[in-house]
Amino acid sequence: MSDDQKRRAGEAAAERVEAGMVVGLGTGSTAAWFVKALAARGLKDLRCVPTSEKTADLARELGLPLVSLEDVSKIDLTVDGADEVGPGLALIKGGGAALLREKLVWEASKSCIVIADAAKVVPVLGTFPLPIEVVAFGHKTTGNRIADVLLDHEITMPARARTAERGLVRTDGGNLIYDAKCGAIHDPVRLADDLKLITGVVEHGLFLDLADEAIIGKDDGIEVLLP
Repeated sequence: MSDDQKRRAGEAAAERVEAGMVVGLGTGSTAAWFVKALAARGLKDLRCVPTSEKTADLARELGLPLVSLEDVSKIDLTVDGADEVGPGLALIKGGGAALLREKLVWEASKSCIVIADAAKVVPVLGTFPLPIEVVAFGHKTTGNRIADVLLDHEITMPARARTAERGLVRTDGGNLIYDAKCGAIHDPVRLADDLKLITGVVEHGLFLDLADEAIIGKDDGIEVLLP
């Protein structure tokens, strides 16, 4: 069911794109549905800015024209998924380890639409572990600093470096991901600010005041949420 919901959200978002636009392409399973639906529309003169190598590979395979963020002065519309959608369209993103590039593209966009299945909508952010991107050098020391900040926010579980079968997960930029099991984030704005002050933290997965609209896929259609 969630795949159908993701598809509905992705297809609805693709209808918002017009010929000639510069479009930011998000990363993740829901964003992939958007990329597929956008390619199927066959719009002329699109320029697409991917947020990850994985998304870029999919877009090339489908024939979408790609440009880098350096090639454009502004992005008209970015469509991307989220791991959690909270009140006011505050988001947790980064489950796909692309949060830094995603945020760079989001912040360069005139408008941003988040797409998700219904289960991603939550009353309080924090059930999904918060991804935090850190430089690899001295990352354990950075992880200790992150733990101190989390404790100041009454989050007792320390963040852990994300691993896969081949070892530590690395982003497209060569950084590492620490995941913080917050449980509940009662003050996302303060936590976002405190994390960015840590030397070694490149970016975090709190996307605040960036989404202009959410398209939520449901079993019987879509629901549009505004901040």
